[in-house]
Amino acid sequence: MSLKPSLTNNKRRHMEQLSTTTGIIAALAIDQRGALRKMLVADGFTGDTEQAVVTFKQLVSEELTPYSSSILLDPEYGLPAAKVKASDAGLLLAYEQTGYDATAAGRFPDLIQTCSALRLKEDGADAVKFLLYYDVDEPSEINERKHAFVERIGSECLAEDIPFYLELLSYDATHSDNGSKEFAKLKPHKVNSMMVEFSKERYHVDVLKVEVPVNMNYVEGFAQAKEDVVYTRSEALAYFKEQSDQTELPFIFLSAGVSAKLFQDTLYFAKEAGSTFNGVLCGRATWKAAVSVFVKEGEAATRAWLRTTGKQNMADLNQALADTATTWHQNFI
Repeated sequence: MSLKPSLTNNKRRHMEQLSTTTGIIAALAIDQRGALRKMLVADGFTGDTEQAVVTFKQLVSEELTPYSSSILLDPEYGLPAAKVKASDAGLLLAYEQTGYDATAAGRFPDLIQTCSALRLKEDGADAVKFLLYYDVDEPSEINERKHAFVERIGSECLAEDIPFYLELLSYDATHSDNGSKEFAKLKPHKVNSMMVEFSKERYHVDVLKVEVPVNMNYVEGFAQAKEDVVYTRSEALAYFKEQSDQTELPFIFLSAGVSAKLFQDTLYFAKEAGSTFNGVLCGRATWKAAVSVFVKEGEAATRAWLRTTGKQNMADLNQALADTATTWHQNFI
């Protein structure tokens, strides 16, 4: 574990903009691109999908950022949404291209070719976000390439004096289904080992955006059937505590597309475990159901959904964060 990190004055200013006044990161995420296009098509959308992605992001940003500390968008489709966010909400912009290289082993990332940390800052970003798929057990020739990749981005953000949020998604090269019982058995090791690696000072990460260390659908008390239990309640609690103990950096949870209720319940579970997580970057758990409304009923109905159900999802999430999250102020010198 590294020593407690420090922040420059400029990075601290941006971090404050992205957080609540108490130092909790209550951020909304809608940087999906390929995934959002697929969601629209799956619900029967037949029009201009590219424009629909832009419009949907604008609706979510305009209606829900009044209830979030910040929003994560992408520069390819999300800049119009950045213009209509609440004025006091911070802005994170994604640096990675959507998806990964599926033609070779390793799930290698790539950057948006017309972007740089400087350009994202010029677009109004308070932080640069980069997503990395990582399997700690893959050969070193794969992972060393990824390490160098993240080092380059960290150095860019250091040079531009802007916070670097690193999003880590675990996988296992021998298991294609991350939702399977087989992967659930591997997940704590995969997730918690990533925490150790990317907390190293050489990467210049300021905030880790991570998965919870277990699949809650396989936890005793959450699983639908007894035969689905992979972790006892006490084992799952221990994995959350272990995750928290792996880093001195602030870390926040992603929702991974689970229901709003399950995600909120998970935050309380993490708190019970003694996890000192610092907030969330919550996407689909907040707005996913609005996609179907957008496709089938149009923009006005989508606004109505966001102003009612979406607003309530945010209120419930904010209450859960108030009850469970820890200020990031204590993480830095």
